[in-house]
Amino acid sequence: MKNCISVKNDNVFSASHTLTAPMAAARELRYLLYDVNPPEGFNLRRDVYIRMAALVKTLRKTGDDWVLVLPPWGRLYHWQSPNIHQIHIPWGEFFSLTSLQANIPVIEYEEFIAENGGPFIDQVLVMQNYAEGWTDGKWEEKVDERPCIEKLMYSKDKQGYYRGWFWGYEETRARNVTCISVQGHASIMAPVLQGNITAISVMLDRAETLLHDDYAGKHYWDTRRSMVFAKHLRLIGDDFRAKHLNSTDDRDHTIYIEDWKRMKAKPGSAKGGPYLGVHLRRKDFIWGHREDVPSLKGAVQKIRSLMKKHKLDKVFVATDADAEDLKELRRLLPDMLRFEPSKEDLELLRDGGVAIIDQWICAHARFFIGTSVSTFSFRIHEEREILGFEPKTTYNRFCGETEKECEQPTHWKIVY
Repeated sequence: MKNCISVKNDNVFSASHTLTAPMAAARELRYLLYDVNPPEGFNLRRDVYIRMAALVKTLRKTGDDWVLVLPPWGRLYHWQSPNIHQIHIPWGEFFSLTSLQANIPVIEYEEFIAENGGPFIDQVLVMQNYAEGWTDGKWEEKVDERPCIEKLMYSKDKQGYYRGWFWGYEETRARNVTCISVQGHASIMAPVLQGNITAISVMLDRAETLLHDDYAGKHYWDTRRSMVFAKHLRLIGDDFRAKHLNSTDDRDHTIYIEDWKRMKAKPGSAKGGPYLGVHLRRKDFIWGHREDVPSLKGAVQKIRSLMKKHKLDKVFVATDADAEDLKELRRLLPDMLRFEPSKEDLELLRDGGVAIIDQWICAHARFFIGTSVSTFSFRIHEEREILGFEPKTTYNRFCGETEKECEQPTHWKIVY
C-alpha cells in the first residue's frame, strides 16, 4: 500500500484528545461507523454490512477491540409510503441483534452516542474511486489521501464541527472529514485504521466503494447467515403463509432453527409451500429501459406457464409496481396474492418490514422466480439456500422479450 493516508496525532480527533482520564483503561475500545451512497436501496445496504463485518473481523485479529456501529435506517428510495416515520430506525426492528452479535460485536447508533459521551464522530473518511481510473489498465489494491472529487456533503458550523446527513440525527457532528481514494477489498482499510488513525470513532462514508473480502466464501456466509430477520416479522410472514398459501414449516420441510450457527439444512431438503413465489421489479428498472426486464404481459405469461408446469394454483407476488402497473397486473393476474398491511400495521412495520415479510414468503415458495440483477431477488436466493432448497427451484429470473441470451442467476453454494 503506497502513500497511505496520514493523520497527525495532535489533531482534535486523535485518541489522546478524545479520551478522558477515567476512560484510559478502555483505550483499546474503538468504534467503526459507516454509511452508503444515499440512492442505494435496502438490499444493497445489507450487502455492504457484510463487507464491513469482514473489515471488523480483520481489525479484531490484531487485538484491537473494534465494535461496528449499525447505521440507522431511513429515507430510502423505495420507502415511499406517505405519512410514515421512516428515519432513525434501529436495526433491531428488522434483524435479530443477538444473531448479529454472535458473529461480530455490533451496537445500535443510539447506544454509541450513550457510550461515546455524545453525538460526536472523531474522523469521517469519505471514500471515493481514483479520479484517473485504473492506471495502465491494471487493477491494484491501493488507498491514498486525495482531494475530494465530488462536492463534499459536509459543511463546517460556527464551532468548527462538520455537519452532514448522519442518518437524520441533526445533533451529530464530526471533528474531521477527509477524502480518500480507495481501490480494493474491505480489509485494505485495516492498516489505515490501525496505523495512521488514532481516533476512537471512525466513520467510513460511501462504504460501498470497498469490495467483498471473501465473496460467497465461509466468512461471507457466516455473516449472511447471522443476518436473521426479526422474529416478529418472520411470524407475520408465517401467519400469512398458513392462512392464504396452505404453507407451514412442517409440511414444507423448512424447519427454522433460531440459532443460525446450528442451522444447517441439507441441500434439496426443503420442499416449500404449494405456491409460486415471484419478485417482479418495476419502477427504476423499467425507467432505465433494461432489455432484461419483461413487460407486465410477458411476466404474467411466464408466471402462468410456471404455475402449470409445477402444478401450482397459487402465486405470491412481491413487487414495487406503481398504482397504474398494479392495477394492470391485477387485471392480468386476478388470482395473485400480495402482502398488503393496513395503514396501522404499516406504521409499525414500515416499508422495510414489509419488504422483509415479502422476502420471507418468497423464500418459502415451492418455486421462485425473480428479476435480473436485483439485490432484492439475490437476498431471496440466499435465504432459500440457507433453508435448503434445490438450486433449480431458486436461481431463476424473468427474461426480457427482446433479450437474445437469457442467462439465469449464478448458484452461490452455501459454505459452512
